Amino acid sequence: MPLVLPDNLPAIETLTKENTFVMTESNAVHQDIRPLKILFLNIMPLKIATEKHILRLLSNTPIQIEIDFLRVSSYDSKHTPKDHLGKFYNTFEQIKDKKYDGFIVTGAPVEQMEFEDVAYWSELQTILDWANDNVVSTLFICWAVQAGLYHHFNIPKHPLKEKLFGVFKHTLNNTNLALIRGFDDVFWAPHSRHTETRKEDVIKVPDLEIISESDEAGIYLMIYKGGQKIFITGHAEYDPQTLKEEYERDIEKGLKIDLPKNYFRDNNPNLEPEVKWRSHANLLFSNWINYYVYQRTTYIL
Repeated sequence: MPLVLPDNLPAIETLTKENTFVMTESNAVHQDIRPLKILFLNIMPLKIATEKHILRLLSNTPIQIEIDFLRVSSYDSKHTPKDHLGKFYNTFEQIKDKKYDGFIVTGAPVEQMEFEDVAYWSELQTILDWANDNVVSTLFICWAVQAGLYHHFNIPKHPLKEKLFGVFKHTLNNTNLALIRGFDDVFWAPHSRHTETRKEDVIKVPDLEIISESDEAGIYLMIYKGGQKIFITGHAEYDPQTLKEEYERDIEKGLKIDLPKNYFRDNNPNLEPEVKWRSHANLLFSNWINYYVYQRTTYIL
């Protein structure tokens, strides 16, 4: 089944060209199906690009999914047109009385700031508390992982000596969970961050389990209370060019940045990236939708 997206959402054209099955709201109303309701809090600066990243992965399930886009109202996005935000995004006030099957919270380029110094921190805390009672399962990505761990469990983030940047090899600690059903023993995923969550902090929290790690990149996947909250410290959703674009952006800014590891063919930035994480990303999101949202939600939210 397709994603059900708002009519005229820019991502529709891109996804359709990629042979991704999507359906507009005006067509979906003719089907007698109760689609999954997914709330998507997008706090990345380039919101349209992030929409494509996430929607591409959500499209690979047999379940009809409706997306509500959410933005924070306590900070004005400088990199996304206001008419796009006004047309396709809700504020928390507009959705706070609704219930959702699933909730996705993206990262944001604020990881080197203290949480309390982030402009929308108070609003984000309110939203995360609301999700405890109004969402079946929440998926946290990158900085949202650190924000969620800090808010819910007082787990701190720690600065790295240098940016963790590239595509890294991961292994599994627990092969019996539905979230990682079908995973290879070793798989790859992108990371791009300046801070980390440490194992010694996580293991102090009951019901919070580390299920995948990397020798180079550290903790990758965590799960809380059987799936009420799922944490992905990397960026499985990234498309093939995202790390390249980040690298070129940092070079243009004059920042000290190494080549992303295990990414360019022959480690040559003039060659195309070698995509090693696509199948893992699709399986991760499909398993979340199937086993932690669809199989656990009720017909009447």
